[in-house]
Amino acid sequence: MAHPRSVDEAIARFDEYSSRLDGHVPAPRTAAARYYGRTARSVGRRVGAMAGAIMGLIGATIGFGLAFGPIGLGGLFIVAVAIIFILIFFAAWPQEKAVLPYSAKMPNRQVVTRLDDFLHRRRPALPAPAARKLDAIGAQLPLLESRLAELDPLDPLAQDARRLMGKHLPDLIDRYERVPAQYRGERDGEGLTVDERLAASLDAANAALADIGARLAKDDVDAFQTHGRFIESRYKDGAPE
Repeated sequence: MAHPRSVDEAIARFDEYSSRLDGHVPAPRTAAARYYGRTARSVGRRVGAMAGAIMGLIGATIGFGLAFGPIGLGGLFIVAVAIIFILIFFAAWPQEKAVLPYSAKMPNRQVVTRLDDFLHRRRPALPAPAARKLDAIGAQLPLLESRLAELDPLDPLAQDARRLMGKHLPDLIDRYERVPAQYRGERDGEGLTVDERLAASLDAANAALADIGARLAKDDVDAFQTHGRFIESRYKDGAPE
């Protein structure tokens, strides 16, 4: 099994082991916290790019002045206008990127983060019971993200997870939102309204993700239990002679 490739993955794995030892489920970071964390990193990159552009302009101005002499008031005016243009450009640049369409070429990790962003943005449009079920699904995504990143995209288990998270779950919510509000209370042949069908489908998706997570963690669980039995048998009656 590959080692975790980031601090977040290491923390997620530690929390998972701790939850088994302590007999409780760790409180996951909320979808909003994960979403705004990614947004903050995006803003940081934007600010860095803006600062770099301004510093580059100032550097070019200094270089021009050293090579050809003072730029004068006219040159200063041009530099000021250029700085204002840079500020306006980066301020007007779209801050929230659209959710990328699913692609079979996406890395496993990106499939999970795409779903995380998608669910966070669509949550306000869903009825409260469905929104709570989205929260339950979102709580599983950090672990799935770290574990799926270790799998080849063509692995059968990864393929199951990619189909559910990349296509089936987003399509379910898209199709729900296309149903006019006045028809969502009508019951189908099984006696369920559109809202109730959405909730039942989200329950099924949540259960499927939980099963995928358990299967992904099985190797580590087995390895831990084997090592634990070894420690117990080796040191149960005190230190070895």
